[in-house]
Amino acid sequence: MKLVRYGQPGAERPGLIDATGALRDLSMLLPDLGPAQLHPRTLSALAALDASRLPAIDGAPRLGCPVAGVGKIVCVGLNYADHAREAGLQPPAEPVLFMKAVTALSGPNDDVRIPPGATKTDWEVELGVVIGTRAHDVTEAAALQHVAGYVLANDVSERAWQMERGGQWDKGKSYDTFAPIGPWLLTADEVPDPHTIDLWLEVNGQRVQNGSTRHFIFGVPTVVSYISQFMTLEPGDVILTGTPAGVGMGQKPAPWFLKPGDVMRLGATGLGEQMQKCVGG
Repeated sequence: MKLVRYGQPGAERPGLIDATGALRDLSMLLPDLGPAQLHPRTLSALAALDASRLPAIDGAPRLGCPVAGVGKIVCVGLNYADHAREAGLQPPAEPVLFMKAVTALSGPNDDVRIPPGATKTDWEVELGVVIGTRAHDVTEAAALQHVAGYVLANDVSERAWQMERGGQWDKGKSYDTFAPIGPWLLTADEVPDPHTIDLWLEVNGQRVQNGSTRHFIFGVPTVVSYISQFMTLEPGDVILTGTPAGVGMGQKPAPWFLKPGDVMRLGATGLGEQMQKCVGG
């Protein structure tokens, strides 16, 4: 299933995209699409519905983050060897973890705000993993049982704050609008192997990232299991799994960063597309 949340910020309603691409309303059945609705029993019941009998939504309403009530966003850094090399770093021996504030969440086509004084705002297309059931110190063999589904994400980053302001990476990752998610949550039953997903990103029509989750250093079961050793993953938590090469700071012959007026477009196999305009923050 392709589960969505549509409507104005703070007033989103649950819905799904049916087999014809039409938006159908779920609000008569669910209060929202949050942690309580990500349990396998609820997802199975939704999958059994005859979507054609659900109310169709006309037009093209705004889409929000497809998951409400996200508790935390856990990110994996340098999870593609080519991206590690363009950053001038060695591929890590263990997953590199950092956090992204939930206040950074936005819809897939909402504007991205360039922070005042920012000089190195960058893009990162990523596969996001949405947790469906509580995961604490789980094995790799059991890890995927805790996954509700997958989303497309843009891990927008202000590199000067990330790299040049001391401390951890989080401050360069967490500005408002720096975590566009969606357009939909593709449930795990439709993704038999999350390591066969192609990802791409364009800036102003120029393709800058072309990658595939085939080239993960640490696959999804490893990442979920590893994170669960250090913190409990709760339903609705989102894991961003890293980005392939082609980010702005790695562009040749010189780095290339975002500015107001720039437009990002990105997509991934089965996960739809996003488009964001950069505006002054």
